[in-house]
Amino acid sequence: MRILLAEDDTLLGDGLRAGLRQQGFQVDWVRDGAAAERELRAEPYAAAVLDLGLPQLDGLEVLARIRAAGVALPVLVLTARDAVPDRIRGLDLGADDYVIKPVDLHELAARLRALVRRAHGQPQERLQVQDLVLDPAARSVQRAGRPVALATREFDLLQLLMLSAGRVLSRELLEQQLYAWGTEVESNAIEVHIHHLRKKLGPGLIQTVRGVGYLLSREPLP
Repeated sequence: MRILLAEDDTLLGDGLRAGLRQQGFQVDWVRDGAAAERELRAEPYAAAVLDLGLPQLDGLEVLARIRAAGVALPVLVLTARDAVPDRIRGLDLGADDYVIKPVDLHELAARLRALVRRAHGQPQERLQVQDLVLDPAARSVQRAGRPVALATREFDLLQLLMLSAGRVLSRELLEQQLYAWGTEVESNAIEVHIHHLRKKLGPGLIQTVRGVGYLLSREPLP
């Protein structure tokens, strides 16, 4: 799951990026508000962690601009500003959650997972499609009650498909969601991961829609 981190403090930003990667997120990190606005307008991130005290463009202004432009991704505001009026303004401008520094990394990751689930209409902690159950926090998968061992990319790809069950996702979108900046992506990487998932999960779950992308059906195929 690819997210944008906007934080100008180098030490904190480096720690947050490393910690969130350990929690299973693909993290792109920018250090000023102008870059944050540009990336959030251009890339299909699953969520954003936005500091308020950013140079060039304040975090609240970034938030106001992307919401005015119709960017609807979940935004978690992470800031040292703990005054109630600041929190109210951030929420009124379109923030989905608000966390005061310092923050526990496990809590931050849990809040991000919850925001992404709700953005996809998934209220439960575990994702379930047919007899397939995925636990984002434990990074575990079961089919028909039996555990399925998946590599990191396979798990992340399956999570994307389950969050958008019933909707076709293009290869380009999957690549954008799975790989952070600076990651080399083979031209057939998605096809390879899909092949491995089908071998491990069995047939009938992941469909190929020719010329469009991939689909995880909510109901078993007839």
